[in-house]
Amino acid sequence: MKTEQSNLIPQSAMVIIAHPDDAEFTCAGTVAAWAKAGCRIVYVLCTDGNRGSHEPGMTCERLAEIRRQEQRQACQTLGVEQAIFLGYDDGTLQPTLELRRQLVGAIRQHKPQVVITEDPTVLFYEDDYINHPDHRAAGQAALDAAAPACELLLLWPEMGAPHRVRQVYVFGSNDPNGWVDTSQTVELKITALKQHASQMGDWDPSDLIRKQDAETGKAQGVAFAEEFRLVTLRQPEGED
Repeated sequence: MKTEQSNLIPQSAMVIIAHPDDAEFTCAGTVAAWAKAGCRIVYVLCTDGNRGSHEPGMTCERLAEIRRQEQRQACQTLGVEQAIFLGYDDGTLQPTLELRRQLVGAIRQHKPQVVITEDPTVLFYEDDYINHPDHRAAGQAALDAAAPACELLLLWPEMGAPHRVRQVYVFGSNDPNGWVDTSQTVELKITALKQHASQMGDWDPSDLIRKQDAETGKAQGVAFAEEFRLVTLRQPEGED
């Protein structure tokens, strides 16, 4: 499907995800491209992915430490300024009012023009994958925080001054309407993903990432690309 290319390079962006490695599997090519262009990017991770291991003797506490460090290394590779860890447990995330309040606080503090998050509406991907409930919970909470909660003056004033997000980029959507050319950053995406060694094991994700992003790129006439559902909440100044 031919969709519209997004040429926007925001000054600031926030990526809100459920687990360490969620962004590297999906939107990290866009993150790297924007960071190279000078965009200030912050990650917010709702959980530490602290139950994502089959290693004998592993504990939730130790795995949380490992996965936080892996995410920091991935962020360094991509040029991400900061990773914020909310510390929820893997596998039991819910789109609660408290999670929404925390995300509102993060948005108000860092004031991103763009929020990138996961699609909470997708349950199935083709015939072989059921979308993780944490992905759906994080995406729902992120969207609810981005609009309208973070701009409401009388809602959670203790979390900072209201802020209006300009656009939301939703990855993993079955109904994308925009894409970003990642031909110059797909290898950075792969390098960042490999930082999550606790999840990779002996598997090299390079072929998978190149294949899926090349398929997206081919449909748009470029070498590699990432697709999003773009929601424009307000136009940039001068374009209203």
